[in-house]
Amino acid sequence: MIQIAIFSDIHGNLPALKAVLADIDARKIKNIFCLGDLVDFAPWSNEVIEAILAKKIPCIMGNHDERIAFDYPIIPLAKHDDQETTCRIQAINHSKKIITAKNKLFLTQLPYSMQFEYKVKTKNWRIQLVHGSLESNEHYLYETTSDTTFEQIFNQTHADILVMGHTHISYIKSIANKWAINTGSVGRSKEESTDATYLLLKLFEDRIEAEIIRIPYDIITVIDAIKASEIPNFYADFLLSKQIKDIAPQPFTHEQAQISQS
Repeated sequence: MIQIAIFSDIHGNLPALKAVLADIDARKIKNIFCLGDLVDFAPWSNEVIEAILAKKIPCIMGNHDERIAFDYPIIPLAKHDDQETTCRIQAINHSKKIITAKNKLFLTQLPYSMQFEYKVKTKNWRIQLVHGSLESNEHYLYETTSDTTFEQIFNQTHADILVMGHTHISYIKSIANKWAINTGSVGRSKEESTDATYLLLKLFEDRIEAEIIRIPYDIITVIDAIKASEIPNFYADFLLSKQIKDIAPQPFTHEQAQISQS
């Protein structure tokens, strides 16, 4: 049996990343991958990059990483109102201001996608990693996205499993004996819980077991750090509103699926 941990969308949230890495270490998982969006939102973009480098975790380029790496202009998004648009511009400009030259260079060198194979006895499992989709790290692939879209990706990549982030919403979806899995977000979950999420895969000869692991972390520290920084309080308020809904810490939970060899 081979264990693999995959996570995405840290967004400068170092306490959340530390909590996830501690859980991965406790499970003695040696195969670890990151799907990008290391920067923006919380004030530890540099520290998050340095933690990824220290652990030598293979990483692909998220859309936020790309924008900071190449100083791309900030294009307003139709889904944002005026307040969020203003705050988003301020937060991204803050990241551009504080990113170190070394870490900016690291972001420029990240690949857009990654594929790997693991052999378990007689079975080869092929896993495709993207941030958004094969076409763009800006594309959103939701659980409700048409099966045809996913099938096209499987046909292109010949992968057994497609793993992505970007939406900040985790899911495990079966499509024609293949599996599309979203890891959710470490640092800025859009799910009901504030918990950081990551994907745990267990590879066997005849099956793969997939779990979405949910990890609590010190959200108050993140809220206070955002408020003490030049990042707009809009993002601290986002976490605070979710913290109020949580009321009290919950035990670790997960979504689980078993993926059998066809």
